[in-house]
Amino acid sequence: MSKKDLESLYDEALDNVREDRKLAREFLNEVANQIVKDASQNKYLSPVAAKHVESLQRSNEQLVKIITLRQKATGPSLDLTEADKDSLFDMIQGGPPHDHEEH
Repeated sequence: MSKKDLESLYDEALDNVREDRKLAREFLNEVANQIVKDASQNKYLSPVAAKHVESLQRSNEQLVKIITLRQKATGPSLDLTEADKDSLFDMIQGGPPHDHEEH
């Protein structure tokens, strides 16, 4: 994979993470507003809010992974491990990251 292709994937992954975070924050704010308006909705909406907080946490993990990949790319070698490639592809596709061990 060329450096240009890799940079394009990084940019796409970052854009996806940022968009996901934006949508999760907007929805979380809406849920909080609904709870403020009608406290009886708390028991129904709190689990929904918790799922969106989890989504924001996952996006933080994705950002850290992208930063790690970029740091590796600026080091002595631009080669990514298969685990790095799988993880980056999963981030772009919006799926859970693979948990591969490097050999």
